[in-house]
Amino acid sequence: MTALRQRKGSKGSKEPGPEVLNQRFYPSAEPIERTSDGVWTWRTVLWVAIGWTVGISLGMLSCIYVATLHENDLWFSNIKEVEREISFRTECGLYYSYYKQMLRAPSIQQGLSELINDNATESKRTINLLRRMNIYQEVFLGVLYRILPIQAYLEPVYFYIYTVFSLQAVYVIALFITSWLLSGSWLAGALTGVWYILNRVDTTRVEFTISLRENWSLPFFALQIAAITCYLRPHLKPIQQKVVLWLMFLATLCFCLTWQFNQFILLVQALIIFTLDCLDLISTEQVTCLYLVQVSSLLSVWLLQFCNSMILGSLALSFIVAALFVKHFQRGLKTGGLTARLGKLLLHTVLVLALTFTINYLAKQALQLRSDEHIFKFIKSKFGLGPTRDFDASLYLCEEAFGLLPLDTFDRLAGTLLAYPYLVTLIVLLVMLALLTLANLCDSSAVGRPPKGRFEERPICMRADVAYNLLHTVFFGLLALSTMRMKYLWTGHMCAFAAYGVCGKELWSLCLNTIHCNTKTKLRLIRYTVPLAILGFLCCKFWPKLMTEVSELREFYDPDTVELMTWISSKTPKKAVFAGSMQLLAGIKLCTGRVLTNHPHYEDRALRERTRQVYQIYARQSPEEVHRILRAAGADFVVMEDSVCYERRHGRGCRLRDLLDLANGHIMDGPGDNDPDLVHASHPRFCESVKTGGPAYTALFSRVFQNKTFHVYKLKKGKKRAKADREPVAMEDKTQ
Repeated sequence: MTALRQRKGSKGSKEPGPEVLNQRFYPSAEPIERTSDGVWTWRTVLWVAIGWTVGISLGMLSCIYVATLHENDLWFSNIKEVEREISFRTECGLYYSYYKQMLRAPSIQQGLSELINDNATESKRTINLLRRMNIYQEVFLGVLYRILPIQAYLEPVYFYIYTVFSLQAVYVIALFITSWLLSGSWLAGALTGVWYILNRVDTTRVEFTISLRENWSLPFFALQIAAITCYLRPHLKPIQQKVVLWLMFLATLCFCLTWQFNQFILLVQALIIFTLDCLDLISTEQVTCLYLVQVSSLLSVWLLQFCNSMILGSLALSFIVAALFVKHFQRGLKTGGLTARLGKLLLHTVLVLALTFTINYLAKQALQLRSDEHIFKFIKSKFGLGPTRDFDASLYLCEEAFGLLPLDTFDRLAGTLLAYPYLVTLIVLLVMLALLTLANLCDSSAVGRPPKGRFEERPICMRADVAYNLLHTVFFGLLALSTMRMKYLWTGHMCAFAAYGVCGKELWSLCLNTIHCNTKTKLRLIRYTVPLAILGFLCCKFWPKLMTEVSELREFYDPDTVELMTWISSKTPKKAVFAGSMQLLAGIKLCTGRVLTNHPHYEDRALRERTRQVYQIYARQSPEEVHRILRAAGADFVVMEDSVCYERRHGRGCRLRDLLDLANGHIMDGPGDNDPDLVHASHPRFCESVKTGGPAYTALFSRVFQNKTFHVYKLKKGKKRAKADREPVAMEDKTQ
């Protein structure tokens, strides 16, 4: 619907030397120079200050870049308020509506009360929005805007979007720190920031999906990765470890609180920690601390979300409990010969996984938890293990964002020279990791992280922070390859990992050792020359393109939706209930404040069932059946979209009407094969037939608005209304 138009107008070395053993809490490109009393020299202070200045500057540049693109694409500063709100597409509009609701409430206390006892988001139901949805960020910004003296010179919408864009600066700075910590050179951070900006298409989509939960959470996730990287560095003092652990907890808490998919991301991270533990690359104390940070963050969110049962029933929490339990009782795991240790590790893994699924099953049975079953149905269907006609699973499978990662992604990444150093670094370190793992398994005396004196004795070694980031990019890379939407978890870290490969000592030492010319001077020269050459090439090649991109001016143009929202606001009762597609209803909630039958936040089983029922307006159903369903959901008006009724965006089998036909057991429209058990429907498609104005339709529906895109019908009070309200599909009042 919405259109845009042109606007007029140190590893691998046998002897790492003192520079490795001297690394402390602060990243630096060279060994930290200190005076006799332990004070930094002026050269060290200057070098670190330059690094932080570059990092903050790149973060600000990224923030300004996406803010400029957003302004240029929509001409946001010159369009009407209703157009600004419509620009918050799909679920983004739903989330932003709660920020708007907090601002319009008579007081902060009443605003919170309305969110905790909300009866406008889902008709005939009272729900606790703070429990159901991750909207604490909207609440926090709403409160902050009300108490800060900024109302006179900053509009609420700008305060909101500038906050999200500022988090992009935090994201880039966190990636900058991670690559700096890994490589010991802030040039790696500079290369990370430049790569992140140049690969914007694959690293972020914040400029057109501002309110999306991942845009809030991923900066905190990047901060958590930086904190983990710092925590796993060698020779941290106890006080430094405590500080980093607290920073890690706060970052994990903010990440979990701002995204409903946090439990699945933490599950992947827990698997990474489990792998590091099994491969004997981090100590038992580090494993326990990392697990406890995850558990404490999840339980804190559980409390803040009014005891949300989805968290207690998450696989991440079940896995961590199982891993800690088995680890405590299974002694002698890292002793014995190669065969014995492999057998113990295999048994250990099987026990942990078996206990994980047992705990998770029992927890879900005890909590009667079925809110997240659609995700597992989607995963099973994606790999051909589940039903192919399930409406919820098919709804995800037919979206491009949940498909495999397109191959043209790698063409774009190669065009900015990101893919080549990333793949070389990945392959070399994976080989080193395999050799190190084999050495650890064969050497029963090498339990845990080697002490200081053992660095010189090991022909191959790998710091724990490098090993973690290696497995992180592997695990999240596999996730991104399987599901395109998850690439934003991978590509940002890919920039930091590739920059580490270019600026770190490990790969260059290996190359120079191969040709027998590894000296300190040559290593330093190549570590500085290569990243500077890459930065120079990227600036020369892409700077003109960036300038062209930020100078391209467009404006928001969606007159049909604007007309619809204006009509609803002025011609319908404020308590009127609207039915329609999830995406459109989110916009209606934001722009008009009307009550909805369903919405895009899909993490509730009863809501998913109601959505499937409401979507029968696009299926082959009788007018009496559609009227009964809508009345049972409490609808007064129903909005139908031609773009959905006559959808062409997806191919046959993935159009919404096809998904409904398959779920109802009906033969799909158009030429093509159908399963033999499908039958012809006894009624025509409702969204098409209602426009004909036949007696059966006019008796129950009266058209009250139409334009080129939308048709709004008012439901008449049919004879069977009382009976319809008693049907099982009706959603009775209940607090969640």
